[in-house]
Amino acid sequence: MEFFSNEGKKVEIEMDNEVYMRHAIKTRFIKQGESYIEIFKEYVLPIYQEGDIISSSEKIISLCQNRVIKRKDIKIGLWARFLSKFASHPVSGVGVGETIKMQYAIDTVGLLKVLWASIASIVTKLFGKKGVFYKIVGQEVSGLDGFYDHYWKEYADIGIRLPENPTAVCNEIKRKLGISTMIVDANDFGQEILGYSDDIQLSVEQLKALIKDNPSSQGNELTPLVLIRKKY
Repeated sequence: MEFFSNEGKKVEIEMDNEVYMRHAIKTRFIKQGESYIEIFKEYVLPIYQEGDIISSSEKIISLCQNRVIKRKDIKIGLWARFLSKFASHPVSGVGVGETIKMQYAIDTVGLLKVLWASIASIVTKLFGKKGVFYKIVGQEVSGLDGFYDHYWKEYADIGIRLPENPTAVCNEIKRKLGISTMIVDANDFGQEILGYSDDIQLSVEQLKALIKDNPSSQGNELTPLVLIRKKY
């Protein structure tokens, strides 16, 4: 098969002195409530070989699981309006610099924890350390996607939460389709492995290394799935 990479990305990557090929799989626009089993069956199964690993964006799994919160259901309060003024505005998506995500943080982990995270973030930034806020409030807050229409108008008024039981999802895909899978929360600034099927022998750090340049990209490429194959 011919391997495809998104603009600015490379097909090949070296990890532990071995070369791996990555193929960005183009799909249709995945909508809320679809079946990830059927998506994998349609787009992955025809090209998959034993030994391959599929890296899946957490977003499409969450959409399939209906892990969505609507803008109209979040009531923004005074604390969210106040605290968001002191937060940064990342280019990779919506952060707590937007009042709606700050309110989501307060609703999810409580005002006291958000206040502590805000104070700690301000102090540590003076010493050049970033990301402390999200370390304190946790992955459920940092992983919220959506609430912006930079690429897709469909995401303007919904927030997409992290998938539920990502390891169980990966094992289900492996059991039903025979496809070794990992679910990742990745952008051009970092990668998190949320879960992977039990048959995968690589470590979390090795899996991160295979996608360290974010080969799926984060725009309108429609490539939420990446096939990874060792080059022999």
